[in-house]
Amino acid sequence: MSENATWPLSGFGDEVDPDPNVQAAVLLALGASHIEVRSAWGTNVSEFTPEQVERLKAILDERGLKVSAVASPIGKVDVSLPVEHEVQRLRQVISVAKGLQATYIRIFSFYRADGQSAEAIRDDVMVRMAALAAEAEAAGVVLLHENEKDIYGDTPERVLDIMETVNSPALRVAWDNANFVQVGVKPYSDGYAMLRPYLEYFQVKDALSGTGEVVPSGQGDGELDATVAALKADGFNGFASLEPHLASAHELGGFSGPVAFGIAARAFAALADKHGVQLS
Repeated sequence: MSENATWPLSGFGDEVDPDPNVQAAVLLALGASHIEVRSAWGTNVSEFTPEQVERLKAILDERGLKVSAVASPIGKVDVSLPVEHEVQRLRQVISVAKGLQATYIRIFSFYRADGQSAEAIRDDVMVRMAALAAEAEAAGVVLLHENEKDIYGDTPERVLDIMETVNSPALRVAWDNANFVQVGVKPYSDGYAMLRPYLEYFQVKDALSGTGEVVPSGQGDGELDATVAALKADGFNGFASLEPHLASAHELGGFSGPVAFGIAARAFAALADKHGVQLS
């Protein structure tokens, strides 16, 4: 077991405030060295102009914050759309990631129509995920699949299916305990050993199994305690990215506000500290 572990701390800036200046100030105050960029000024990363990328990079450089990942909405669409639809959008997001000097891009594995089974869309999902991974590999970036509820890859078994089938070094797992809880999975018990070989990014979020409500780390049924202990024992040294989702969701994703974001950050810091993990 490794004695000391240091995980670079990041967080979804737009959960703090739409203004990247405020995002940066709050993340720095909470001890983060990085920021995860999903939106700024109310604009999603998939719609950033080159000018916005430049402006954002200047703000973050001035503050000394680096970008851990670009949290794109790629794959958060119906699987019936043509393959090229998301490949085109990914190209745009890759240009944003390059401008922000980020290697990681968060993606999803497609929604299906009401009444359609996950099995029914499997082959279409694999074709699309393989196309996205090929695009990423050629560009020298790494896609992180997030286990969002109601997409194909929302259970550990189906996430594994994607990883093994696509089999690309440019496709890895962004692990989200809370999302697993929301689909009735015990994250650590049911999925950790299965997905650990692909787990490259840790999205910090907890939830209650009864209601699906998102709560601060260690206060829900997400087995965060066991997960952090296991990651430390395994020598994990990737990003831990705060995605608290503690206030009402807004149209660009979850939202917390500075106060709730601070509560979430302190809860995770206490959990990390308990296991001898330093956050930097």
